[in-house]
Amino acid sequence: MNYLIGDLQGCCDALDRLLSKIDFSPSRDRIYLLGDLVNRGPASLRTLRRLMALGSSARSLLGNHDLHLLAVAQGIRPSHRNDTVQEILDAPDREALLQWLRQQNMALFEQGWLMVHAGVVPQWDLSQTLQLAGEVEALLRGRDLHDFLAQMYGNEPHTWRDDLQGADRLRFVINALTRLRFCNAAGRLDFKTKDGAGEAPAGFYPWFDTPGRRTAGTPIAFGHWSTLGQITRADLLALDTGCVWGGKLSAARVENGQMRELIQVKCEQAQKPGK
Repeated sequence: MNYLIGDLQGCCDALDRLLSKIDFSPSRDRIYLLGDLVNRGPASLRTLRRLMALGSSARSLLGNHDLHLLAVAQGIRPSHRNDTVQEILDAPDREALLQWLRQQNMALFEQGWLMVHAGVVPQWDLSQTLQLAGEVEALLRGRDLHDFLAQMYGNEPHTWRDDLQGADRLRFVINALTRLRFCNAAGRLDFKTKDGAGEAPAGFYPWFDTPGRRTAGTPIAFGHWSTLGQITRADLLALDTGCVWGGKLSAARVENGQMRELIQVKCEQAQKPGK
């Protein structure tokens, strides 16, 4: 069985209950985590160790919180007041955990589903999304991680162009794959609005409803947007159901581009809303 799982954010107890509920077996099943594995929840260190121990039976995407952890570890960014990643940075197996995190993906296409943490701009098709994700993955795994992460932050450029190069190109790709909620038909990103789909700024749409989206028809699963609520369309799965904010942790059993079942567990660790 193959399961897509929404944002964990350090809620390892909820993950354990979910794996028990689906009767997960590493020798038989595979789970795909849609990013934001750590931060804000109570057990970020235990979550990484748990996933790392599952070996090839667990595949993970990187979300904005996971990239934040790498940036803090590299001395690029300070820890935020609500961060819960210090235990990872202080752990004796810190380097092994961070190295494992660097090997994870920015996007995946498996089981007939394109998986991203946040979204895809309308100009990208499936092939280009995976290609651009691969460009970022190569740098995350390379020797120049510090220099790469130092250029990662910022909201510019705000619109995609195929001729973007260097830091601008990589920054846009990261912003789209890990932060996107709303954009317009030209692919301009909006980062100010974090509410639900009905709160789109004038001229903007939830990224998955943008007119002319080239990935339309490709089944896509994503997380990141806890205020959006659960979406289970035939070709769209929104699986960040607010576990760390006192909501639920969700897993979708998928097969050949179709969702077969939705499984959820309540998360008892409620944080103050925010992302």
